[in-house]
Amino acid sequence: MSSTTNDPLDFLSNAKGMPAGEQTDLIQKLLYEIIRVKELIAYYDSIPNGAGQLGSSILNELVTEAYNSLVNYDTVLMKKYYDLLLNCD
Repeated sequence: MSSTTNDPLDFLSNAKGMPAGEQTDLIQKLLYEIIRVKELIAYYDSIPNGAGQLGSSILNELVTEAYNSLVNYDTVLMKKYYDLLLNCD
């Protein structure tokens, strides 16, 4: 049995329509942070008695805004939300 890592963003490395460079690196990094923070959201949601709801809602808002920056291809906002998500724990 071989252990292979399943990279959910490996399609970015093979995308033909997307120019390689700084923007694709930022997009990929932001997507990784979104995935990581969504895992944190699940952790906060699992805290008993709703003790993690505030943290969960704040992180959900950040993830939503990060997605919007990707959809609008706003590189300034992408950088902003990448920096914000990078510091979430």
